[in-house]
Amino acid sequence: MSLVELIAQADERGLAASGLACLDRCVPLLGGDDEILRPLWASLADSGTGDWEAGLKVARDKLAGAGSADAAEDEAVDHARRMLDAAPAALDAAEVRVWADVCSVASLRIHRLLDPAADDVPLDARREGRTEGMPPLVAAELRRQVTVLEVLAGHGPAGLRRALEVSVEGRRVLRAVVSRRARGTR
Repeated sequence: MSLVELIAQADERGLAASGLACLDRCVPLLGGDDEILRPLWASLADSGTGDWEAGLKVARDKLAGAGSADAAEDEAVDHARRMLDAAPAALDAAEVRVWADVCSVASLRIHRLLDPAADDVPLDARREGRTEGMPPLVAAELRRQVTVLEVLAGHGPAGLRRALEVSVEGRRVLRAVVSRRARGTR
């Protein structure tokens, strides 16, 4: 099933986790540590009764003002910032669906910007399943997005732990890419 189809079929918790996972993987661009979004993950684990709004405010406050000297990284930081800014204060189904979709596209754009391999296939085509010739960083991000949605669809709240693990793995990869780029530009 394509990423677009998975997003269309996801429930509110799956959509919120999908958007959060995309944002979580891109936190290194905003200067955040590994724990910055944990309260948001916890609110999803609490059947949506946790304090999403308060956790979101804290994350926004702590992640304000990141930037880079590299043009591609600056654009990537802008996309990550927009993901954070677009996060809905309440987990309303319609708003979370839009946010999950925005985060999916933004995260794939970020990975495309930071991948040294060229890719001129539109991201919408990638999200709909046209994966041949994808650059490795973009392909891995697409797989992570699909995995998060499949795990949550198949396991409900119990899938949140696996979704977080997938996110942590992706965050480590992106942090390494950013670090490698920084070493190469000095």
